Amino acid sequence: MVSLRSLSVGVFLSFPLVFGGVVQKPGLALPNEYQANRDAVVKIFTTSYQAYKDHAFGHDNLQPISQGFSDGRNGWGATIIDAMTTMHIMGLNDLFVEAVDFASKIDFSKSKTADTVSVFETTIRYLGGLLSAYELSDRKYPSLLSKAKQVADKMAFAWTGTNAVPYGHIDFSTNTPSRTTSNIAEAGTLILEWATLSKYVGNDTYGQLAEKSMRQIISQRTPLPGLPAQGIDPSTGQPVGGYTWGGGSDSYFEYLIKHARLSNSDDEIFADTWRTAVDSSIKNLLKRSTTGNYAYLADYDSSGTIRHVGSHLACFHGGNWLFGGRLLNNQTIINIGLDLVDACWNTYASTATRIGPEVFAYTSSDGSFTGGTPPTPEQIAFNQKHGFYITAADYIFRPEVLESNFYAWRVTGDHKYLERAASAIDSFNKYLNFKDAFAGLEDVDNVNSQKIDDMESFWFAEVLKYLYLTFDNPAHISLDDYVFNTEAHPFKLPTPKANYGSSGEVTQSQSHAPFKASEGPLPAVSSIPAMHKPLKAGDILKRKRRLHHH
Repeated sequence: MVSLRSLSVGVFLSFPLVFGGVVQKPGLALPNEYQANRDAVVKIFTTSYQAYKDHAFGHDNLQPISQGFSDGRNGWGATIIDAMTTMHIMGLNDLFVEAVDFASKIDFSKSKTADTVSVFETTIRYLGGLLSAYELSDRKYPSLLSKAKQVADKMAFAWTGTNAVPYGHIDFSTNTPSRTTSNIAEAGTLILEWATLSKYVGNDTYGQLAEKSMRQIISQRTPLPGLPAQGIDPSTGQPVGGYTWGGGSDSYFEYLIKHARLSNSDDEIFADTWRTAVDSSIKNLLKRSTTGNYAYLADYDSSGTIRHVGSHLACFHGGNWLFGGRLLNNQTIINIGLDLVDACWNTYASTATRIGPEVFAYTSSDGSFTGGTPPTPEQIAFNQKHGFYITAADYIFRPEVLESNFYAWRVTGDHKYLERAASAIDSFNKYLNFKDAFAGLEDVDNVNSQKIDDMESFWFAEVLKYLYLTFDNPAHISLDDYVFNTEAHPFKLPTPKANYGSSGEVTQSQSHAPFKASEGPLPAVSSIPAMHKPLKAGDILKRKRRLHHH
C-alpha cells in the first residue's frame, strides 16, 4: 500500500503559479427552504443574551444554571464586547447601540479583577471586537476606536527591551509582564487586530509590534518546515515543545494566510510559510482512520513521536485550508480541507446529541499512540463503529466545527453543509437550552448529560455568528469582502491581489527528527502563562486557547 506521505511529497511545488484571490463560490445563493434557519439562530442569540442581561450584565460570562456570573476576562464585560459584531450583522440595532454605550465607559487602565491580563485573549476578544464593531458601523462611533487604542497601549508593555515576542500576560496595575513562556498561538495571533488599529489611528507602531513577533516565529529552524514548536520563550525567542495544529498553535497558522490577504503585502513570507506548513502537515501529519477513512492531522511531539489525537479546537483547520487553498488557487489543499471538514463533522454526527466532543483520538494504519491511557473496551467499540473515540466528552460552546462547515458551504455551495448546520441548531435547542439560556454539556454522548454552568462569550461571537452567516445571503459578509479574526470578528478586505505566495518553499532545518508510530515519552509542553504548574502533554488539548481554566 502506498503511504500518504509518499503520495504527497512535493505536491505544492508541482503546481504552476496561477491567479488566486477569490475565496467564495461566485454567484452563490441560499435556497429558500433554508432561510428559516437564520431566524432560528437569531432567536437563540436573543434568548441567550436576554438571560445574560437579566443575570450578568456588565460581567464577562453568564452562569446559566445558577443564574450568576463569572469574570474570567478581567471583568470588562467580555460577552458584551464579543457579541457586538454579531448584533450588527444580525441587525439587532437596539442591542448594538446599548453595547456601544457600555463599551464607551469601560476603563481599560486596570483590571476589575485580581487577574493579570492575557495579551492574546484581550486582543482577540476586546481589541478585535471593538475594532470590528467600529468598522462594521462605518466608523460612526469613535469611542470604540479610542477604547481599542486604550487597551492596546496597556498591552504594548508586554514587549520588553529588544524582545520580538511579547510576554503572554501583564499586570495592568504596574504595567509589568509575567515573565513566563508563551506559545505561538498567543504570540502569533495578534497581527490582524494590531495592524487594523494602526490603520485607523495612523500609527504603524502597533502593527509593527505584532509583525515582529510573527516574523520571529516564522524564523524558527524546526524539524518540520513551516511548523514551529508550540511553545516559545519570549526572553530568547527560542522554541519549546511539540508540534500541533491544535490548541497552543492553532491560530498562528490561521493568521499567516489571513494576514497575507488582509495586508496584501508584497512580502510573500506569510503566504509561503502557511503553504509550507500545510505541505509539511500533509507529508508528516495527515493520517486516515482505519474505520471510515477519516482524515486528521496528528500531533508530532518533541520526542519525534506521532500522537493520533484530534480536538474540537483543531477543527478550524478544514476551514482555514479552504480559505488558503482558494486564495492560492490550489485544489489539492482544497480537497484535503474538505476531507478534514467531513472528519470533524463526523464527531458531531456520531454522538447521541449530535454535538461534538472536546478531545478525541484515532487509530491509523501506522499507529494509535495518543500520549494518554490506552482506550477502554467501550472506546474501542465506539472507534470500530465511528472511526474515532472520545477522550474528553464535554462541549463548552466551541465554534470550530461549525466555522469550518460555514467555509465549506461558502466555498463549494454543497447543500450538505446547510443540512449539517441545521442539525446543529436542532441539537442546541434540544440539549443546551436551560432556564431560557443555553449551557454546555459534560458528555455529548449522553442525552441526559449534566450541564456546565458557564456560557462563554464566544457562543455569541463565533458559534451563533457562523451559524447565522451560513443561512444568510452569501453576499453579506462575503469571504471576498471580509476576513475573520480568530474570535470571528470580521475585518474589511482590500481588493485582492492577482496572486498570493511565490513558487518557492520556505525552508528551515531539513534534519527531520525520527518518527515512532506507537510509543514514546510524553512531550515537554511549556507552561501556559497564569497557570500554577506546567501542563503535561495529555492536558494540552484539554485547555482552550481562550480558556485557561476549566
